[in-house]
Amino acid sequence: MASYERIPYLILFQESAGYKDTYAGPMDQVVLKAHLLKPKDQPADTVVILMHPIGGGEYLPMTVALAKAGCHVIYCQSRYPNNDSALIMEKVALDMAACVRDAKKRLGYSKVVLAGWSGGAALSLFYQSQAESPSVVATPAGEPPDLTAAELIPADGMLLLAAHIGRSHTLTQWLDPSVVDEADPDHRDAGLNLYDPQNPHQPPYDAAFVKQYRAAQRARSQRISAWVLDRLKAFKAADEPLREQGFVVHGTMADPKWLDPAIDPNGRQPHWCFLGDPEVVNMSPIGLARFCTLRSWLSQWSDEHSNADGVRCAPKVTVPALVIGNGADDACTPGDTEALFNALGSQDKTRTTIADANHYYSGQPELLTQSVQHCMAWLADKGFAD
Repeated sequence: MASYERIPYLILFQESAGYKDTYAGPMDQVVLKAHLLKPKDQPADTVVILMHPIGGGEYLPMTVALAKAGCHVIYCQSRYPNNDSALIMEKVALDMAACVRDAKKRLGYSKVVLAGWSGGAALSLFYQSQAESPSVVATPAGEPPDLTAAELIPADGMLLLAAHIGRSHTLTQWLDPSVVDEADPDHRDAGLNLYDPQNPHQPPYDAAFVKQYRAAQRARSQRISAWVLDRLKAFKAADEPLREQGFVVHGTMADPKWLDPAIDPNGRQPHWCFLGDPEVVNMSPIGLARFCTLRSWLSQWSDEHSNADGVRCAPKVTVPALVIGNGADDACTPGDTEALFNALGSQDKTRTTIADANHYYSGQPELLTQSVQHCMAWLADKGFAD
């Protein structure tokens, strides 16, 4: 086990914008907080970069364990740390671009491997797809940035760890379709309310109900998207093109797989999710997309409109890739792992599963070690580590 030093630093870059979507600071300056975890007396020409749309992973068990295993690691926050209410995925891609560029140009690493953990996986795939085959010229709201003009530097390899398909897809899978009035979350369709004990549909759910439920989830997401587009259209018609509107999305933690372990089965604990009791989290302040803005909904949460869907981005990714699924993960289940692996355009891709591992390896140090060993062996095999 290597000792390492943790070096906090800032990445600053200029960006012209018509309005601010982060709190305070100069209008056209973006400031990112980053940590370099550098094993002592072990120089390297490869660095592993982790970023999540809303950050919070500089002390993540995997981040630290990779450094202790001898890997040079950068964890970089996006411009939206711990607050995704106004987050624009296209801008987060630019944040990742700034980190990659800084790692190569200033810090002097010749090779970069993106390590997408959980929600960082689809972000990494989005970034890499646009670095290899740029195509996104605007956000789903039709506004800057134009990623085709950003000259994104492609990474040299990809680790997808405990990964889900993307924020938009995940929210749609977790959305509570029993909420039929966005202004009144108590107005419910009882037959779609998983948490209503009087609901005649109880686990284990039959296939017909699951199909009906998934269709209702997509329909609710599409209704919200249609309303968002109407609001933005109305603002433009009123000659207020920069106007925004915040709103609340109620009921966002109601995936039937948490109550029925036979849906996308693995070793997860029934009646539980990675944020706790799903019935409580469903209406709590910490649920996905609870507090939102119009543009952010389209960019990160709308399954119809988001550019950052991992499965849609993965075919453009051709660099070597390792995909690791956790066998008892209650956030990122096997269907996500398989979908991402199958979608990758790389001809050099490997997949493995850490049996019995939960999402964060909580209380499972031996399984964390096993996962890191897979990463280090793959990095060495691909010429990214000694």
